[in-house]
Amino acid sequence: MGLFDLFKKKPEAKQRPLYYDIVCPYCFSKFTPDEVVFRAAHSREDDEDYALGEDEELNKYRERFGLDSVHDMEAVLYPNDVPEEHRVYSDHVLIGINDRYGELTRRRLCPKCHNEIPVTAGKVPSNIISIIGASQVGKSVYMTALIHTLQNTTADHFNAACMPLNAEISRKFRTNYEEPLFERGDLLASTQKEKMQEPFIFQFVFKDESKPPLTLVFFDVAGEGMVEQDYLGLHGQHIKNSAGILLMVDPLQIRSIREKIRIKLGDKPGEWVSQYDEPRDVVLTMFGDFIAYQDNNKTDIPTAVVLTKSDMLHSLKDEDGEYIKSNSNIFNNMVHRDYFNLTEFENIDGEIRRFIEKVDRPFKGTMDVYFKETAYYAVSALGSNPVDQKLQTVVSPIRVDEPFIWLLYKLNFIEGRRE
Repeated sequence: MGLFDLFKKKPEAKQRPLYYDIVCPYCFSKFTPDEVVFRAAHSREDDEDYALGEDEELNKYRERFGLDSVHDMEAVLYPNDVPEEHRVYSDHVLIGINDRYGELTRRRLCPKCHNEIPVTAGKVPSNIISIIGASQVGKSVYMTALIHTLQNTTADHFNAACMPLNAEISRKFRTNYEEPLFERGDLLASTQKEKMQEPFIFQFVFKDESKPPLTLVFFDVAGEGMVEQDYLGLHGQHIKNSAGILLMVDPLQIRSIREKIRIKLGDKPGEWVSQYDEPRDVVLTMFGDFIAYQDNNKTDIPTAVVLTKSDMLHSLKDEDGEYIKSNSNIFNNMVHRDYFNLTEFENIDGEIRRFIEKVDRPFKGTMDVYFKETAYYAVSALGSNPVDQKLQTVVSPIRVDEPFIWLLYKLNFIEGRRE
């Protein structure tokens, strides 16, 4: 350090706002902390305003996802109906109200869907990561492998914990996803369009309390919906209000290599019916839904392009590296610990960028035009290619957490270092 450096003015730390806008992790509506409503802490038969009854907004939300209606809910209370002195604030954020009977409630609800929002909402940024992609790309399997890996290894490597938002999500994830795949080796059925799943919501919580939690939302919308404008309109909110995006791409979506992989794997013609949406179609639909309304027709949401089923690419590798080099690192797992390894990132990102540019230049060009910040990865949620829809080996995910760790780095949760 030179003498002049001692007198350099240090850059001022970015001033923390009084509060942060809240993005509901259920319906993805965006609102300020003052717009929340509350669930009463008690009920009264002698006051119709506090009687148990149906919550129309909550049941409307539940109906969309095929969930049973909930009856006999406590009343919804509105902050504007109580005097200012009966409102409870913490760090300039409205967190509770005392009702007309002196009962305190801290159960804050989204004003749109009336689901309960996280306790940290408004005090910290609503950083939501969305997993999206077309049909048949393996989103459900990837989500399962990612959450399993985050909970069992990755969180510990970054002094954090990965937890479901509530007990119901924990039970559904374990019963419908984790146990079938990791304990019984059953492949997960493809999500049907008419069968929408309620979002799976997990929080990546750091033990360092100065870091806000990161919310990971998996909206198991049927993939074919991603290229239908009306259908996407119902769910586009969760994309545009995300802090980061994991965009799944299946090698079999890419026409130029689909036949090569099919022949190398020894499948008979006709076994693979081409019902895959081109990767570019998904991006173009996203553009029509929200990117076109951003500044300069670009989104600045960091987006990781995640090439799934990387185990299939074994059939494309050769010494010349026309598609994939025979000694490629994409087939070897990588563990990031305490920091994001930038050297490893640059190698993998560069290799997959070159691969995508070679096999699907229109898709790569579309990403360059519409997204300011991208990274490219290859992952295998299973570790091997199933035969006749059955796993032949124990599930051994390869690099599934790497795109998520990149987003941690881009959102300034962790630092990056070169080796």
